[in-house]
Amino acid sequence: MTAASAMVWGMAGIGAGAAAANTVIDTIPVENPVGVTITPDGSRAYVTNQSENSVSVIGTGTNTVVDTVAVEDFPTGVAVTPDGSRVYVTNRDDNSVSVIGTAGNTVIDTVEVGNSPVGVAITPDGSRAYVTNRGGNAVSVIDTATTTVVESVTVGNSPRGVAITPDGSRAYVTNREDDSVSVIDTATTTVVDTVAVGSSPRGVAVTPDGSRAYVTNRGDDSVSVIDTATTTVVDTVAVGDGPREVAVTPDGFRAYVTNTDGDSVSVIDTITTTEVETVPVGDFPFGVAVTPDGSRAYVTNILDDTVSVIGVDRCLGSLCIATGSLVGGGSTGSGGAGSLVGGGSLAGLGSAGSTGS
Repeated sequence: MTAASAMVWGMAGIGAGAAAANTVIDTIPVENPVGVTITPDGSRAYVTNQSENSVSVIGTGTNTVVDTVAVEDFPTGVAVTPDGSRVYVTNRDDNSVSVIGTAGNTVIDTVEVGNSPVGVAITPDGSRAYVTNRGGNAVSVIDTATTTVVESVTVGNSPRGVAITPDGSRAYVTNREDDSVSVIDTATTTVVDTVAVGSSPRGVAVTPDGSRAYVTNRGDDSVSVIDTATTTVVDTVAVGDGPREVAVTPDGFRAYVTNTDGDSVSVIDTITTTEVETVPVGDFPFGVAVTPDGSRAYVTNILDDTVSVIGVDRCLGSLCIATGSLVGGGSTGSGGAGSLVGGGSLAGLGSAGSTGS
């Protein structure tokens, strides 16, 4: 047990008990939003607007749209480089990826990829972008230095989401029509394993310590939990109606799952591997991303043209920190959010999955 976690457990009498509620603290109007990613410094959220062929740039300090970037046809997935300098956007109906320079919020390059690209994830060192091509049953690997496709990896049928482990050694790809996940060795750029999961897998996210991959199964309203050491499903969590995307908090204690048909977000406790809360959001929620400090989750709601901002609990088991206080069991202690459990203080920041339409 770390010193920080020992401190938390030593104070468990202050707040042990029921966790504080997650709540929507803001709603931001956009246009037909799908994917969302947040810059490493937490200052901006980039949201793909599929019917508008654009990306909305949200200033997280004010939760307002501060810029709009025109891209190509039907933008879907979105991911930001670890240094925050570039944003990669998959254009599903253009078979391309737009590269946005964040300094000026302008498209600085466009890369031709495979058929119907949807998901995208970037390696922790920023050297490669992995793009799922749902129409070509393949993953395009982009060299970010040259902005060219250097490899194409054949995976399962109709690949959607993609996530990369924090050490950069593996990429996990969901195959919707095969009910499976392809595991790519990034050193050899080959599929080294295939994992059977639930029905119609879509989103995927890896925990900050790299030990687990969470996969949403839209067809059976569940989340498969893969042990990355053994590449086997070790648990299945029942969630809401039509789970689509998933993001894990930087401290690794919670996973947030969008339920497209339930207009809600399921909150999973990663210690007990159970759904501990359901948060109502907008109509047909799709993408989700958590800020680097772990304080908020941004959720795209496709059918009501909004982004819901959820105030996120900072938790260690049943002990949670919310809105700057130690909360639980009706007792509240002083202390700023992150003073006991902070983003990255107990676990490093991991690679989240991307949107797969």
